[in-house]
Amino acid sequence: MTTASLADRSTTVAARATELSKIYGQGETRVVALDQVSVDFRQAEFTAIMGPSGSGKSTLMHCVAGLDTFSSGSVRIGETELGSLKDKQLTKLRRDKIGFIFQAFNLLPTLTALENITLPMDIAGRKPDREWLDSVIGMVGLADRLGHRPSQLSGGQQQRVAVARALASRPEIIFGDEPTGNLDSRSGAEVLGFLRNSVREMGQTVVMVTHDPVAAAYADRVVFLADGRIVDEVHAPTADSVLDRMKRFDAKGRTS
Repeated sequence: MTTASLADRSTTVAARATELSKIYGQGETRVVALDQVSVDFRQAEFTAIMGPSGSGKSTLMHCVAGLDTFSSGSVRIGETELGSLKDKQLTKLRRDKIGFIFQAFNLLPTLTALENITLPMDIAGRKPDREWLDSVIGMVGLADRLGHRPSQLSGGQQQRVAVARALASRPEIIFGDEPTGNLDSRSGAEVLGFLRNSVREMGQTVVMVTHDPVAAAYADRVVFLADGRIVDEVHAPTADSVLDRMKRFDAKGRTS
């Protein structure tokens, strides 16, 4: 993908939340996890979502990714409004347009690395684009591990399989929930590098929840949440700039 076409994609919205709210419980047990959040995630951009514990960052990702319902507002993936979809339609959208990478690798132990990578497409009855699949496998460095089962792979290699699985179907957007949380620093850096390269070289869109300033520094921008609201953004982040921003949150999670 050329630099010009990537620039065109970066002005297009891959996912959008508008006045999104998520409320649990009622009365005295009422908890507002998201409070009228509006945010765009642009194509060919790597966004990290950060905030104190309980700030709503994972809830935001789960709602935008169609993994959780929301109380009010709207979510769009491309031109599709999630709130208008029935369960089967939502399942199909998640399968066809969204990739997921979680802290737990979620690989099937009886399948080889290649079989795990192509599993979502196999379930959908679709054949992978061989050229794209080879590019993804090459990028994550798994060409010599495709016949190995998860038990024969290191933690870092298993997460590379999970990254390749998310990329293989060419989804419109990939969501990662603490994708390097179970990895050592070296393996984590490799996985984050693959995600960043998928954005820069393949035009992928990635949204990642993380608590780690070093991980966030791989992103193009960082969105900060506190008390269920977006309170700040940092573009072209560094680990130091993210850490400095996090230190500005007071005990209530609000900005200084």
